[in-house]
Amino acid sequence: MARPWLAHYPQGVPQEISTEGYASLVDLLDRACQRHAARTACTAMGTDITYAQLDAHARAFAAWLQSLNLPKGSRVALMMPNVPAYLVSMLGALRAGHIVVNVNPLYTAEELQRQLLDSGAAVIVILENFARTLQNVRTRGELKHIVVTGPGDLLGGLKAPLVNFVARHIKKIVPAWQIDGARMLPAVLADGARRPFTPPALSMDDVAVLQYTGGTTGVPKGAMLSHRNLTANVLQTEAVAQPVIHDLADRQLTILSALPLYHVFAMTVCGLYGLHAGMRNVLIINPRDQPSLINAWRKVPINLFPGVNTLFNALAHNEDFAKLDFSVLRLTLGGGMAVQQAVAERWLKITGRPLIEGYGLSETSPVATVNPTDATAYSGSIGLPLPSTDVAILDDAGNEVPLGERGEVGIRGPQVMLGYWRKPEETRQSMTADGYFRTGDIGIMDEQGYTRIVDRKKDMIAVSGFKVYPNEVEAAVAQHPGVLECAAIGVPDEHSGEAVKVFVVKKDPSLTEEQVQQWCKDKLTGYKRPRYVEFRDELPKSNVGKILRRELRPDVEAAARPVA
Repeated sequence: MARPWLAHYPQGVPQEISTEGYASLVDLLDRACQRHAARTACTAMGTDITYAQLDAHARAFAAWLQSLNLPKGSRVALMMPNVPAYLVSMLGALRAGHIVVNVNPLYTAEELQRQLLDSGAAVIVILENFARTLQNVRTRGELKHIVVTGPGDLLGGLKAPLVNFVARHIKKIVPAWQIDGARMLPAVLADGARRPFTPPALSMDDVAVLQYTGGTTGVPKGAMLSHRNLTANVLQTEAVAQPVIHDLADRQLTILSALPLYHVFAMTVCGLYGLHAGMRNVLIINPRDQPSLINAWRKVPINLFPGVNTLFNALAHNEDFAKLDFSVLRLTLGGGMAVQQAVAERWLKITGRPLIEGYGLSETSPVATVNPTDATAYSGSIGLPLPSTDVAILDDAGNEVPLGERGEVGIRGPQVMLGYWRKPEETRQSMTADGYFRTGDIGIMDEQGYTRIVDRKKDMIAVSGFKVYPNEVEAAVAQHPGVLECAAIGVPDEHSGEAVKVFVVKKDPSLTEEQVQQWCKDKLTGYKRPRYVEFRDELPKSNVGKILRRELRPDVEAAARPVA
């Protein structure tokens, strides 16, 4: 295939990357811990943890896991926001030869149960703020070992018990919980520190992470990301960042992790790439807490800031944020959802740095394309394929269409997943015969190799960078005894990009909007819940009775259109 994008790479960005210098993702991370031992690995709630300390904690957790005599490749679920325990548990689980399963800590008990059962997780590390959710899970499947961590754990000294005390008794953000057999993380680490650890044999083809996604059908499933997939994406990210950070090679860079590390974008770019490059990772537990985020930035000026459009938009309208020092900011990377032009222009005006948009999916580890990081203005495209990555615009038969024509975006490269966990048929359907992953997004590639996303083949809704699939929302709403039929779509929202709207045909004439939304609180995570409910006498259907969501969209668009 022709690769027009190669002629437009910035100087210093290679056409190809190689993972041959590493035995596994663990090898890459172990070397980073040794190379940067004296540096600060992460900063959380004003406390620094060095690479040497992270290394020791992760080794202790790996030794404890090894003492459980679990088979290699057992799944270890991590249900935490951005706290140091996440990095420790992730690295420790990988070192022990196990598979990390990222879990959204805001999941309901039903959603958590579904993921535990599908993944077959044997171990979970969970922040105590969410332990009651696990307590309410009816069936835990193969889960036998539960580790609970407090928000202050690993901060050291008097700060750890103080932070935990405030969370439990002053702020009261830790609901009461009781889980038989659960162990606290500090005790687990103390136990592991006394035990021997024997590194298992790992290969690049072993699965490292199960990243759950709706994929192309809306049924949550685990994208199997191998050690090679993630190592490749770390090295690809490193390569494309070089044009704006190459002159800082002898200094420690600081990256701000406001996006949750359980999300694949933050896990790879902030977590894995940040560790590999020896960065200081400033962990933000709650990105909606803008005063805390701004205060953290004020204390430690930021060099790299990955985020999503909604976060950039909120900060760009915050007067306190505009007063920060942006003199050392080198790269603001937008992903997870489309970057809006108005937001990009405002960001450039405030910070003096452009918003660089990239694109990817859970199935691509996630980064697949990015605009040149030394760009000076908003492009409106998702950029150029990463080194060692091919992007093709495909017709329904999987054949490439000519440049300038619409088609489904296909991605081929070392970062493309092994497949979907225990779902060989869905894996087969997602790939072309020549190895392209079919994204479900419709794009147009120009003669320089830049791609614009123009539509979605599927009905996925993007809320603040998170995928919401109508099938899942509809399944939850349809369980309400007062609902006859329903259909969910995405509608424009200035804060989150899109919001969920559900159309309902009543079975019970007394059913109210508030009752539908209250019902969803127990069934769906916050970003998946319908923000809008509209009642209809009937829903549009095909001649075989299939509800036609696409026919609901013109009504929404017409309602949003200004009157002439």
